Amino acid sequence: MLSSISFILMLLNFPLPWFPAFLQIDFSDVPALVATIIMGPVAGITVELVKNVLDWIFSGAPTGVPVGQMANFATSILFILPTYFVYKKLKSSSKGLATGLVAGTISMAVGMSILNYVAFLPMYTYLLGWGTFDMYETIVLGILPFNIFKGVLIMAVMLLLYRTMHSWIAQQRKVFMA
Repeated sequence: MLSSISFILMLLNFPLPWFPAFLQIDFSDVPALVATIIMGPVAGITVELVKNVLDWIFSGAPTGVPVGQMANFATSILFILPTYFVYKKLKSSSKGLATGLVAGTISMAVGMSILNYVAFLPMYTYLLGWGTFDMYETIVLGILPFNIFKGVLIMAVMLLLYRTMHSWIAQQRKVFMA
């Protein structure tokens, strides 16, 4: 169910005018974070995997190879895993979640900057026949700040959601961790 919600939220993506057009904001990581907090990291990774497979099936990929979906999956993993481990280490509190979300945002921003330099932008360049462009500038002025901004937005939504659903999440954690 959380994968379906995540997939629908992924379809409601939107670009921001000051970032490259291929970078789009969506809130599809929120259901994966909920799954991760309640059921553990395997559940969150599964939500992300199913979401991206569904997106590839229904939306396709401009290159024929799901580079965008692979990048989204990597972004999500870099975000939810540090969030979970810090949250768990800090006794599953709202302070732990906030600290974890900050760690996840930093991990996502730095990790995706490196992965885009090493893998994803070269794949797009090759598969789409993009001409030459300044990858360093694209990463430093586009990808890095975009992922920080995206992390802050998801952090705000997740903290509001957690505040509202804290007792339910704690109850569900007991059920799944028993």
